[in-house]
Amino acid sequence: MKKYIDNFLELDSFWSIFFYSLFVFFITWMISRIVRYFLVIYIKYRKTERFGGTSVFFLKNSIKFFLGLCAFGYLIYTVPSLRSKATIIFSGAGILAAIIGFAAQAALSNLIAGVFIVVFKPFRVGDYIKIDEERIGIVQDITLRHTIINTFENKRLIIPNSIISTESILNHTIEDSYILSFNNFKIGLNADVDLAKKIIREEALKFDHVIDNRTPEEVLTEDHQIVIRFIDLNEGFIHLRAYVWVDEPFEEFKFKCNLKEAVHKRFKEEGVDLPILMRKIYNV
Repeated sequence: MKKYIDNFLELDSFWSIFFYSLFVFFITWMISRIVRYFLVIYIKYRKTERFGGTSVFFLKNSIKFFLGLCAFGYLIYTVPSLRSKATIIFSGAGILAAIIGFAAQAALSNLIAGVFIVVFKPFRVGDYIKIDEERIGIVQDITLRHTIINTFENKRLIIPNSIISTESILNHTIEDSYILSFNNFKIGLNADVDLAKKIIREEALKFDHVIDNRTPEEVLTEDHQIVIRFIDLNEGFIHLRAYVWVDEPFEEFKFKCNLKEAVHKRFKEEGVDLPILMRKIYNV
């Protein structure tokens, strides 16, 4: 029996190395869980703005990665057969080091970009961001390698940190949740513009998320909370635009749709002239 124990401790067989590796990675996993748990407790206890949800996510991912890397290095150092093979590999020509360095270049750039995102906070976990017309959604996670965005179609968009850090990003929630909603309306050329503006204001003020974002000076000098401008006079319609402040960016699209429906119904009820498509037919 003692002979088998000595052979196991000497790590000179496949099964002894296998179970020893499992033991090392299990201990590493336990340490990772404990460290991340106490880290979250510490941050919540301090209640400081320096550490937000984004920093917690990134630190937890970093701890898991670096502890796993340390466990791998510890295994190579303590297992004689692995150590001898690693010595042969790393003592070879510098070509291998160059290949590894080139392969790790992208991973390192993603890691550095992820650190910059967490430190400078162009966006955070939970922010509503827009990169372009197709890449819009909520930031779900920021890992060491990539940023995960949950789109409004409930699809997960995964973008490497090195790419997203160089993009121009529209962040709707980085400072506050107020957003100015542009709402365009078209009325007929013979429509009563003042009546149309009155209807639009009345219908917009019925929605819960509409707020008055005017300064005290603007309240004294301006007649209306909602500004409506006469944008253009076209061949077949008049273009009006209502500027409405909304306190919830996630509700802005739904608000625009509901407002257009409500205004259209009021226009029909009160006889506001609606645009009619005009076409000229030429006989050749």
